[in-house]
Amino acid sequence: MKQVIHFLLRRLFQFEGFGLSSLHAEGPLLLVPNHVSWLDWLFLLMFLDRKWRFVVSLAAADTSWLHRRLMLNSRTFAIDPTSPYAAKRMAQHLQAGGKLVLFAEGRITFTGSLMKLFEGTGFLLVKSPARVITCYLRGADRMKLSRNPGWRRWFPKVTAHFSEPLQPPNLTHLKPGVARSAHTEWLRVKMVEQQFETEMVLGAQTLPAAIVETALEQPDFHILEDVTQKPLLYKHLLASADALAESFHATLPNAQAGVGVLLPNINATPVSLLALWFLGRVPAIFNFSTGLQAMLHSAKAAKVGALITSREFLKRARLEVGPFAEAGIQIVYLEDLKSKISTTDRISSVAKARLSPEKLIRKQVDPDSAAVVLFTSGSEGVPKGVVLSHRNLLANIRQMLAVNDLNDTDRIFNALPIFHSFGLTVGTLLGLVRGSYVFLYPSPLHYRIIPNVLYDKNCTVFLSTNTFLNGYHRRAHPYDFRSVRCLFAAAEKVQDHTFTTWAQRFGVRILEGYGATECSPTLSVNVALSSRHGSAGRFLPGIEWRLETVPGVETGGRLFVKGPNIMTGYLQLGAPAPAAPPDGWYDTGDIAKVDDDGFLYILGRMKRFAKVGGEMVSLAAVEDALSGAFPQHGTHCHVAVVSRPDPKRGETLVAVTNAPRLGRNEVRLAIHAHGLSNLCVPSEVRIVTHMPVLGSGKINHRELQKLLQENLLPLSLADAPEPAFADSTARVVVQQQSA
Repeated sequence: MKQVIHFLLRRLFQFEGFGLSSLHAEGPLLLVPNHVSWLDWLFLLMFLDRKWRFVVSLAAADTSWLHRRLMLNSRTFAIDPTSPYAAKRMAQHLQAGGKLVLFAEGRITFTGSLMKLFEGTGFLLVKSPARVITCYLRGADRMKLSRNPGWRRWFPKVTAHFSEPLQPPNLTHLKPGVARSAHTEWLRVKMVEQQFETEMVLGAQTLPAAIVETALEQPDFHILEDVTQKPLLYKHLLASADALAESFHATLPNAQAGVGVLLPNINATPVSLLALWFLGRVPAIFNFSTGLQAMLHSAKAAKVGALITSREFLKRARLEVGPFAEAGIQIVYLEDLKSKISTTDRISSVAKARLSPEKLIRKQVDPDSAAVVLFTSGSEGVPKGVVLSHRNLLANIRQMLAVNDLNDTDRIFNALPIFHSFGLTVGTLLGLVRGSYVFLYPSPLHYRIIPNVLYDKNCTVFLSTNTFLNGYHRRAHPYDFRSVRCLFAAAEKVQDHTFTTWAQRFGVRILEGYGATECSPTLSVNVALSSRHGSAGRFLPGIEWRLETVPGVETGGRLFVKGPNIMTGYLQLGAPAPAAPPDGWYDTGDIAKVDDDGFLYILGRMKRFAKVGGEMVSLAAVEDALSGAFPQHGTHCHVAVVSRPDPKRGETLVAVTNAPRLGRNEVRLAIHAHGLSNLCVPSEVRIVTHMPVLGSGKINHRELQKLLQENLLPLSLADAPEPAFADSTARVVVQQQSA
């Protein structure tokens, strides 16, 4: 009978097993699979000998005659889940060298992803010497006999993946309750890591392949929408991208030239990106908020030969592309291409998407080849080109999906620009790969409109930053965010006031994360299953990290990370290939600490960057602009720039000088003269008697930061005719300097 059932499973579900040798190891063993369908036990039974017994509930067995027949026999280990002795009986069985199969979630998942593990599992690991085998059942969540709220099939492909026998950590030094929780968390991490690693091996290897694969499962699903209120079906997404790819192929220069993309958050942007990927081209997405000079520098670094944009967008954003044309860059307007696509072309693309989807991707590329070029903040004048591969972006998407219970019915609202990695990867591509609706809004600054649109679209996932969240809560109605269940905030530190306001006014918990463009971008995130206020969450699966000691820093260290989501490298002018991080380790430039439970805390920025309104601002670049700019204040005039928290913008800059009459207006003019944006203008100018320096002769910014925090730096006389100094001594010093 077992051979017959196995044959049927192979024929109906293309069922396969991997890592089967682990199942023959000597006991005691505890097999812990994810629980996604009513037939999970049957899939596992095909590979287990008679020494293995399934843990079942007596209460569930009493449901019907069939339940009793299936659940009460020699292959099961029946327990009363309400009895305090149930876990003890299982522990005794394991202590005797037994082998048990335990669905630690205690229920079939409703999300398709891993749900919480009951701590009784941790108790078994504390009380027995059992090793653990984790099992990832892939594809079973898409069966009709599952509780997945998304699309389901009668016979999807199902595979079972078994880990090596794992030895739980020795936690005898901890109290029993703490050790039980720690073992349960250790097991959850192992299961999440197994899911991520399996998806990276068996899942689609490039972005266009992943999007096409999902689209073919539900071609009539509304996947994209923008402010035009015209939803785009998956099948229309593929057809539009194919038609546009044909136009790009006939219009764009040779394949060696880079392709720039200058577009806002509209449906046409992901369609254009997908069309370029169909052709094997690498889009360089420009940050149009950085200004013309920064974009021209970006175009030169990415060797851009053509720029894809829209006349309507250029008109609304008041952008000029003449300098790009003067630099020899071909300007391609989407409106012109659309008018040239005939009805026959459209019919042909629709037919190809439906009948021959394998022909959509015209050029197959290596997963490690470049997928996109993004640019770091241009507020410092010299943005860096970050090359992210298909593997980088897919890894970060799958890392997020492994730890979050996002499902097909979720609706993502993304007002963060696609030229930022957070808006691109998490806000856009994650939905396209996962199969979740994405609404694109062109600007995060519309504080009154966005809450109403989100409310109207019933979106459940919202991406934002501390600065924008403060703007929304001042304008939104308390009911506007009723549908939101996942609010991810990143790009800058979320302040306590923001957490409290959103929890009390809207009943929404902010899930703070941390990352960088170079990391595709997410490194850590708080999730519903595991969050800690004030932290940036736990690291995502597959990420290695280390902290290096920094002289003068007592708590934490400089954070370095390594993983499949770390960039290919930086673009360098004249270099044949991107400059990759040494040995794969990326220096975040941040001072951080990690607590005993694995939660990450960002303590400061080693590279002296500040995040103002969600944008990275280089303090060194601002200082360079101010150096020597004020000869009227004497040759001994020095200006340093530090930052401090700001309730509205995340952080604000403060100029500190030894010239008591240097005013903010002079500082602003000097910064604008160097082509820097308003984000680089300090909010105030403070006075110091003597500029503190290190032994090397460099300015001691740490000391300045300390004086600023202790309110020992008075305002400039030019900005405060009657300044309120910290004490009378400071007043006398400034008056003497003025004289």
